[in-house]
Amino acid sequence: MKSINKNVLLALLIAFTACKTEKKEKETSQVESPTQPNIVIIYADDLGYGELGAYGATEIKTPNLDKLANGGIRFTNGYASSATCTPSRYALLTGVYPWRNKSAKILPGTAPLIIDTAQITIPKMLKQQGYATGIVGKWHLGLGTGNVNWNQRVSPGPNEVGFDHSYIMAATQDRVPTVYIENGDVVNLDPNDPIQIDYQKNFPGEPTGKDNPEMLKMKWHHGHYNSIVNGIPRIGFMKGGEAAKWVDEDMADDFLKEAQRYVKNNKNNPFFLYYALQQPHVPRTPHPRFVGSSGMGPRGDVIVEADWCIGEFIKTLESEGLLENTLVIFSSDNGPVVNDGYYDDSVEKLGNHKPAGALRGGKYSLFEAGTRVPFITYWKGKITPGTSEALVSQIDFLASLSALVESNAKSQDSKNLLDVFLGKSNTGREELVLEATSRTALRKGDWAMIPPYEGPAMNNYVNIELGNDDEYQLYNLKEDLGQQNNLAKSNPEKLAEMIKTFENIRETEVEEIESLELK
Repeated sequence: MKSINKNVLLALLIAFTACKTEKKEKETSQVESPTQPNIVIIYADDLGYGELGAYGATEIKTPNLDKLANGGIRFTNGYASSATCTPSRYALLTGVYPWRNKSAKILPGTAPLIIDTAQITIPKMLKQQGYATGIVGKWHLGLGTGNVNWNQRVSPGPNEVGFDHSYIMAATQDRVPTVYIENGDVVNLDPNDPIQIDYQKNFPGEPTGKDNPEMLKMKWHHGHYNSIVNGIPRIGFMKGGEAAKWVDEDMADDFLKEAQRYVKNNKNNPFFLYYALQQPHVPRTPHPRFVGSSGMGPRGDVIVEADWCIGEFIKTLESEGLLENTLVIFSSDNGPVVNDGYYDDSVEKLGNHKPAGALRGGKYSLFEAGTRVPFITYWKGKITPGTSEALVSQIDFLASLSALVESNAKSQDSKNLLDVFLGKSNTGREELVLEATSRTALRKGDWAMIPPYEGPAMNNYVNIELGNDDEYQLYNLKEDLGQQNNLAKSNPEKLAEMIKTFENIRETEVEEIESLELK
């Protein structure tokens, strides 16, 4: 055998070792650093099950949402956790049933933060996995510790529960303070015109909707008769902060621009955006571009406006080359309400439109329309379009998204339904406890059970059946979607099974039920 030059042999050995090491590092890198998709949750406010064309609406046009529904998974048994806003938002972000937290109820604008800063949340979990995290839009989960000075940085808030960036309104469009808050600071605040907020008494000399109807461009029907901002009477009293006050008609555009800006600023790294729309919650204030667009008055017009905003937002994802690597989830915080506090032609111009579709009840109700809502998952090229009857809830986002990004984070009530959300499985939840203004009920399989509750059967202000009855109610939703035939007496075995399941989940006796206050 001829001798080999030692230098040549050494060079070959080094090259082979380097190649092997590079290959091993590459394989390790691929395992440890999978391509992480962007995640966007778009959350409507008071949008009912029957509001979209994809869910059977014929009187209103929602082409952009229909495109998402028809291009992704349209869930027919998708639920918010609650029939009102704050509890649903709490459950979505934390993966915990809202009835476990006594503070998770409709909050005034001055309420303290109801999410414990040590608690796991979707943004906190994703942040741990290297995501940028942002919220744009409605918050309504409380701010500060109970005595907020709006002229200084407001904390704790979204930034303390996992969001890197926040651009929000504190509560709702009909509640003071009527200002945007960016990362804890009121936007455009003039220090020479400090903000004062009070939910109990007015400030001397400040006009109100109750005492100064001549100043209003929108009349109040119930509950909304305190401070006047932009010609609209609100819940609560506010003084000062004139330069910081929002213009209601610009709100949809303002939030859209912030959402688009967030995407563009974070497009080079995985990001999570919680885009919480204000529509179609009251006061319904469409931009002049959309006035008259639905033929149904302001309520229909803001639904058309919201659909347009979502279309523009999706265009931004597409133009930035992000659509194929972004999971988009769309849903609503609770069911619909037509008149919710203002005279805005919502009843008079409703026509043949059925906001709840074939469901009974609406916002505030334990009947199906209170919590069964439009529910869509869309991921271009990854989700095969289809319709799913699987029982799913927004409370399951935390565990499911945790699985998506290979996190070990868990919460008390959230279930991993990732395969269901991605259209790979039709096996959803077995059961789900639903809540409406501190009352709870059970959905299990094809059945719904509502325990007896005192209180009126109907709230006449909003014209919605609340689900209260002095006897148990049991419905087979597969045969009776509109919940017209109470089977509690004719099927005692099924009722007993439902009650047992319900009590096992609730663990403790139901506490005293709070009366519904439409404020």
